[in-house]
Amino acid sequence: MTGALARLRTALATPSAALGIAVMLFGIFLFVVNDTLGKWLVATYSVGQVLLIRSAAALLILVPLIWRSGIAPLFRVEQPRMQATRVAFSTFEVFCFYTAVIYLPLADVMTFWLAAPIYVAALSPIFLGEHVGWRRWSAIVIGFIGVIVALQPSAATLTMPAFVAIAGSFAFAFMMLTGRSLRATPDITLVFWQTVGALLLGLALAPVTWVMPDGFDFALLALLGVVAMFAHMCINRALKLADAATVAPFQYTLLFWAVIFGYLVFGDVPRLAMLTGAAIIVGAGLFIFFRGRKVAQDRGKD
Repeated sequence: MTGALARLRTALATPSAALGIAVMLFGIFLFVVNDTLGKWLVATYSVGQVLLIRSAAALLILVPLIWRSGIAPLFRVEQPRMQATRVAFSTFEVFCFYTAVIYLPLADVMTFWLAAPIYVAALSPIFLGEHVGWRRWSAIVIGFIGVIVALQPSAATLTMPAFVAIAGSFAFAFMMLTGRSLRATPDITLVFWQTVGALLLGLALAPVTWVMPDGFDFALLALLGVVAMFAHMCINRALKLADAATVAPFQYTLLFWAVIFGYLVFGDVPRLAMLTGAAIIVGAGLFIFFRGRKVAQDRGKD
């Protein structure tokens, strides 16, 4: 912890790193604004309709970027099967998220999603052949305990929406795993096909329960895609301005804003079990991240 604080003080003294932190914080804030708006809209419109309009708007934002980089890289992809698998996981993940927030408080759903890096650490030896030492395995076990504490298993909490949220967080973890296998693929290609996947699912589902939105709601539905794209751009820019070890831990401010927006917009009072479980998950996730960085650095010195 002392080392992390020392790195933070050093980063804040470096203009580019300080800017990276600011951009990361703003990007995370945009994600929560986007998710709050999404939760509000799925109370009126179906998940399929939200996915359709959101993804169409996001593609419109992507058009100038694709025009500048060229369309050819979108179709010259490495490992097509892995690319398709990642799109499937990302599409299922976003579907589960919007389905879960219909029934669960925003902070509860965010807590399950924040456990994804712990799942990645647990699955990486199996799918990526990475070595995980006993310290990180201990943190993984503690992180899983945090998930159980947040879920607070009982007849009242083991509901279908809770299982949907957990399934979505695992899909998010698998999306991250497949993304690590596709490091050579440009970000614009990954985002494009991810958006296309959500668009196709929206096209399949939206006609079943279509509700014609008025002009204002249609603009809000489109805004979902626009805000999400800008949030992704902020995260990518932050990682270019500063080292991942400096900016990545600030992703956990997501939970703070989720609690605030959940209370102010929807009147959700956070459960003590959720807050306790979230604290355990965040602590375990931070330990896994920093321990992984240290192992990689030590290996690089060999």
